[in-house]
Amino acid sequence: MRLKTIFVSGTAGSGKSLLTSKLYDYYTKNGAFVSVLNLDPAVENIPYSPDIDVRDFVDTLSIMQQYDLGPNGAIVMATDLIASNVDQIKDQVNNVNPDYLIVDTPGQIELFAYRSSGKFLIENLTSEEKTNIFLFDGALITTPINFVSISLLATSIRLRLNLPTINVLTKTDVIGQNLKNILHWSTSLSTLENAIANETDGETYSLTTNILRGLNLSGFAQGLIPISNVTGDGFVNLEGALSRILNLGEEVED
Repeated sequence: MRLKTIFVSGTAGSGKSLLTSKLYDYYTKNGAFVSVLNLDPAVENIPYSPDIDVRDFVDTLSIMQQYDLGPNGAIVMATDLIASNVDQIKDQVNNVNPDYLIVDTPGQIELFAYRSSGKFLIENLTSEEKTNIFLFDGALITTPINFVSISLLATSIRLRLNLPTINVLTKTDVIGQNLKNILHWSTSLSTLENAIANETDGETYSLTTNILRGLNLSGFAQGLIPISNVTGDGFVNLEGALSRILNLGEEVED
């Protein structure tokens, strides 16, 4: 099997690292050889043991001291320095030679998606198929305005990374009745517009609905895959979506 790469992206705290560990467990239990690449140079604790870790190449604390930078400036510089180590990262991936590479992207999504280093790394990782999972943090999108805002971000990330993207709703086990509302918003434009009308009016309503219609016309309104990293609910649907992109619909064999 040639290498298939799964990038896991989303806003800070949306559950990227935990989902990375769950995907690793799933593919491993089903007989695939999986490796994990941690791309966050500033993360301290992660729920998995990365096979390739950018922290081996870039030390944000040393950057802070050497260049007299604050934490944010050091993280930005560290993220850009990752690109200069892309050959070493590729060599490590090739040495491990996995079937699947799961890439846990930085907590600050803008560092990966909008700086040139992120796209450079995507383009230079040798892989037969690549896809991106974008996480909608269920705790953030319990209002229609927030839902549209994160949808706009997800679409922007997809445009920037130029990868097939699977939109996933996380934390479904903690958002209660809001789960039903969010799923309705993600599949029905009229339902979402009515919810926006009930929450706001005037300029905000006009701006939000115009954004929404643009997203709908671009094919965004395809629904979300709801999952829980805690209970495992929804993983069958996520795995099916990944299989359709990475394996032409063929499931990973037990």
